[in-house]
Amino acid sequence: MRFQGRLQRDGRHWLAEVPVFDAMTQGRTRTEALDMIADWFVTMVGRPRFAVRVVNAQGANFEIAAADTRPMISLLLRRQRQKSGLSLADVADRLGSRSRNAYARYEQGVTAPTVEKLAELLEAIAPDHEILVDLGRAA
Repeated sequence: MRFQGRLQRDGRHWLAEVPVFDAMTQGRTRTEALDMIADWFVTMVGRPRFAVRVVNAQGANFEIAAADTRPMISLLLRRQRQKSGLSLADVADRLGSRSRNAYARYEQGVTAPTVEKLAELLEAIAPDHEILVDLGRAA
């Protein structure tokens, strides 16, 4: 699973951003900025042995890839829910469930959603945003 990012020069620094996660870092060089955005993901996921890679870093675009998709989906759901200002109960209600635990299991990374379920979850937490996720192989 891959998530698109942008890299741009800002004065003396380089900014690396992955908009769908509201993630932005900076570095003095392109390489440092890309290393910092990878570190941001590892820090935010906070799981032992979790790793991401920056791939296809060409020009102003790059992608963040992880072999273990469950923590990335978990982080995506949590960040989008927080960005939308929703509680777990709000999301459960939008999904037509009486229990917030079912959704929370996705957000905690206990359960990995199918592609169809992920689309349903993202529609519930961010209905006004079109979120593009590249499901290409994270080689």
